[in-house]
Amino acid sequence: MNRMENYLHEFLRVLFANRRLIKRIFLAFAIVTLLLPLLLKQSFDITADVIVQSKKLSQADSTTTLMLESDKFLPPSLADMETESNILRSPALIREAIAQLLEEDMYSPRSGIFASLVTQPAKRFIADPLRTYAVNPLRSLIGLDQDPVRDTTLDRYTARAVKDLNIEILPGSNVISIIYSYPDPVEGTRLVERLLANYLVNRQSLQSNDLPEAFYEQKKAQYEHRLDDLEGQRLALLESIQSSDPKEEITFRLNAINTEEQSLNLYRDRALESERWLSYLEQHLEQARRSQTLDYAFPFTFAHTVDNVAYEDREIKQLGEQLFEQVTRFGNTAETFQQDSLPIRQQRDQIKRTQQQFLGVVSNRIQERSSDLDIARSIIVQKEERIAGFTDRIRQLQEAQSKLRQLETEIDALHKAFFTYTQRYEESRSQLQMDGELSNARILSAPYEPAEAAFPKPKVIIPLGLLTGLLLAVAIGYVREFFDHRFKHPEQITQHLGLPVLMVFNTDQEIQSNPHRRGSWRWLWHWVRQ
Repeated sequence: MNRMENYLHEFLRVLFANRRLIKRIFLAFAIVTLLLPLLLKQSFDITADVIVQSKKLSQADSTTTLMLESDKFLPPSLADMETESNILRSPALIREAIAQLLEEDMYSPRSGIFASLVTQPAKRFIADPLRTYAVNPLRSLIGLDQDPVRDTTLDRYTARAVKDLNIEILPGSNVISIIYSYPDPVEGTRLVERLLANYLVNRQSLQSNDLPEAFYEQKKAQYEHRLDDLEGQRLALLESIQSSDPKEEITFRLNAINTEEQSLNLYRDRALESERWLSYLEQHLEQARRSQTLDYAFPFTFAHTVDNVAYEDREIKQLGEQLFEQVTRFGNTAETFQQDSLPIRQQRDQIKRTQQQFLGVVSNRIQERSSDLDIARSIIVQKEERIAGFTDRIRQLQEAQSKLRQLETEIDALHKAFFTYTQRYEESRSQLQMDGELSNARILSAPYEPAEAAFPKPKVIIPLGLLTGLLLAVAIGYVREFFDHRFKHPEQITQHLGLPVLMVFNTDQEIQSNPHRRGSWRWLWHWVRQ
């Protein structure tokens, strides 16, 4: 117990003897620790996982039907996993992804705090004269080629990305873990996403056979060129006949011809009927003009029939009735008076005038019938011309439809041939994938933007920094005490010199209290100086 108490006394003696030094070192280290999370560059970890699936090997013949029990599934070997990880960490693949993002202006890394202060033109302004007037002459002097002026920005970005990109195979699994440390989580996520996309494309090109793919693209281009040619001919033919659908237009024209022929037959019947009636009326009009005065009857009433309803000519009817009354009155008068008497002559003259008026009206009606006949004949001619135009248009459309049918037959045959070739290509490609020994890879976990920075972590740095500062300050106090050979207490005189101590004078000064207000800057400064 005495030994332990002596060690504790020695520890406390050294601690209080060097308290000012220990306090100042601890405070300086605490300040540095508090400022360190603010000065250190933040870094975010963007993670993603890629799973390498099992290999599928067909155990059946290619001509037989593939059954469930005819396939064998093998896990990927360690060599397969190493191959996939090497493809992922390939500098060429990383460089390609960075170049694509730089072209799209979606990637702008910063190397440090002052990187944004020195721009690329300023670097060129400094580096180009140095290379031109110092490096290149020295290289020419010793027989080396001159250093060309080139932009190394992409190389620096690629080297930095390779350094910050950690790709590892998870032990005992077929999963590849990707961790990328980058200050900007958005740009880092973009880079990892583009890297994975390019990885899938590149490994597919590595695993696929180039010859069938190139041949397929060549045949596809030939089919597209031929299809474009046939479609161009088809459009030119439709434009020449000014029709979008000849079949539909032919149907429309045939319906129009049917309607016009029905109307034409109706007008022909009317014209034939009008010709017969006109000839009949002219013949009886001539007979009526040669007849005697008292022969007043006319064998036609000029009635019109509309919807099975007869409409008589009122003027003809009135003149006929008037002529009939006059003839009847003349017969009665002739029985009373002599033939040369005045009443007889007057009535005979009146009957003659009425008869002339009646025949004049009949002549007008016959002229009207003649004009109607001429109109019907002109309508018949017009309809015949219209039907002939429709017939010519149908003949033109039928010829174009025949040519279109030939073009469509060729287009359909080309489509069928291209579909057959594509189907065979896909079948052979699927067969190659089933029979191939290369493993399949899928993205198991896509990258996402982290919410918190992976470095620095204040909750870890500050406690560890304060503890380290305290231990370091105490250690420095002990080192100072170790190299300080002055006597600190009376026991050291007896221990090192072997002389007895007769008297001890206490020369310690009383510690003055802090006169400033607690918590103020002056109080803190006074506490640090004590």
